[in-house]
Amino acid sequence: MARTIPFYTSPQAVRARRSKTLLLPMPRAQADELSLQVHIALDAMRRVQGNLNAAQTLCQAMIVVGLLAEAGYSSATVDQMQDAEEVIGSAFDRGRDTGVWMLDDDGFAQFATIVSTYDHQLRRAPVAAIADASDRLDRFRAGETFEQTARRRA
Repeated sequence: MARTIPFYTSPQAVRARRSKTLLLPMPRAQADELSLQVHIALDAMRRVQGNLNAAQTLCQAMIVVGLLAEAGYSSATVDQMQDAEEVIGSAFDRGRDTGVWMLDDDGFAQFATIVSTYDHQLRRAPVAAIADASDRLDRFRAGETFEQTARRRA
């Protein structure tokens, strides 16, 4: 009977495997799960059935798209991100003031592009880049500005 090849569990081997994993794209099932949440939020906002959570989900996806684009994983422009920020800001204001959480047709079109870019980034960008963008988003949500994050990185 043939002997199995030993699977090394030394700390160096574990680090090497982890480093290689960070260079690969996210597993498809995990990317699909993240993407589905954003697609559901976009659809709810299009059908005027959105809520605070849906708007927050779209806002977070927009920020991650911008961060990954900044890192070179898409061609999203600053102008596109600023326009999308105004659209989602209006949706937040409308939702807070009237209880109607929605995107108009133009806003939906802008966010459909962002969600498509998000899908592409989740399937193509390495896990390390996505994890970095996610960490930056978490720090932003905790109150740190993007300028503070940039200074820390420099």
